[in-house]
Amino acid sequence: MTITDAQWTVLAEAAWETRANARLIGKTAVGAAVWSGRGWIYTGCNVEHKFRAHDVHAEVNALTTMTSAGDGPAVAIVIAAERDRFTPCGGCMDWIFELGGPGVLVTFQGTPGGQLDTLRADELMPHYPC
Repeated sequence: MTITDAQWTVLAEAAWETRANARLIGKTAVGAAVWSGRGWIYTGCNVEHKFRAHDVHAEVNALTTMTSAGDGPAVAIVIAAERDRFTPCGGCMDWIFELGGPGVLVTFQGTPGGQLDTLRADELMPHYPC
């Protein structure tokens, strides 16, 4: 599936919008927006818990929202965080592979309207056991 520049913009804006709802214990608010196989957008933010093992990462929040709506697979995900560089953690990558596969486009944006850095999931984790 090809995603147009206009669609990337909408996806990134949705990630930044939901990032504003992040519940933080730490310092980094993260928003994510998933483009599904049906062309729908699902969003999520990090929801942190005082017992940090219970934190819900933005990527997982968005992906499981897609799944609970009966949609999938994931085609692309934009992650919004005010950082110079950012990639999903290993646990989030497990979910990206599980609910989208190795070809999911994983995109990071460090400032609203800023550059979109995109890699396929299998480029981020080339030895993932698919």
